[in-house]
Amino acid sequence: MADRLPAVFLGHGNPMHAVAHNDYTEAWRRLGEAMPQPKAILAISAHWYHGERSVTVSVAPRTLHDFGGFPPELYQIRYPAPGDPALARKVQELLGPPPVKPDDVWGFDHGTWSVLRHMYPNADIPVVQLSMDGSQAARAHFEMGRKLAPLRDEGILILGSGNLIHNLHAYAWDQPLREAYDWAARFENRAKELMLAGDHTALIEYEALGRDATLSIPTPEHYLPLLYVLGAAQPGESISFPVTGIEGGSVSMLAVQVG
Repeated sequence: MADRLPAVFLGHGNPMHAVAHNDYTEAWRRLGEAMPQPKAILAISAHWYHGERSVTVSVAPRTLHDFGGFPPELYQIRYPAPGDPALARKVQELLGPPPVKPDDVWGFDHGTWSVLRHMYPNADIPVVQLSMDGSQAARAHFEMGRKLAPLRDEGILILGSGNLIHNLHAYAWDQPLREAYDWAARFENRAKELMLAGDHTALIEYEALGRDATLSIPTPEHYLPLLYVLGAAQPGESISFPVTGIEGGSVSMLAVQVG
């Protein structure tokens, strides 16, 4: 459909990008300007990963500062976008059963607001967050993306936020501009090849891709939001990578746009 919104996965990286002005934040800004204005946004963030499926239902979600040890300016940020209870109910209908729990306590974690404040700085587009159930296998997350795909035809932006590669144990904290480790570069290139080829099975069963994959994805929560976005793809849709780069050798800032 001509008016179908893209689905987008963003590598959000360090929370300090929220207050930075750099190549990544400029690319996020341009991405927001280039896409049709969404009626609302459904965000799936690496930082709401727990033991059940939940969706935010508050009309005024709070801004969560779910990190520690950063400068005071980061804790002063508020992203006052409204919620959208009607969209939350639609998500519950599309994904149930089993039921998706309504949540009026969670708000926007930094995986969501650190990128949205650059994409949509006016904070005037309603946003709903969907949690990821950590007890479910990767394929279940991909299939939930498939169930959510009809939202794209209703003017809803499906936004996944995480990092294709997220290995903080290997991160060069004293060299944030360090070139990618060989294994990280190989895995990112392989993942891009698989996405362009439409080989979703290999991306779902990523552990079978070998040591490069297990080093790149030591824990799944930053990778899984990508599977929701790929699940929301329609046959024959284009795949592009509007943002590229690897920080500290082991955190990919790759963005993936479907459609």
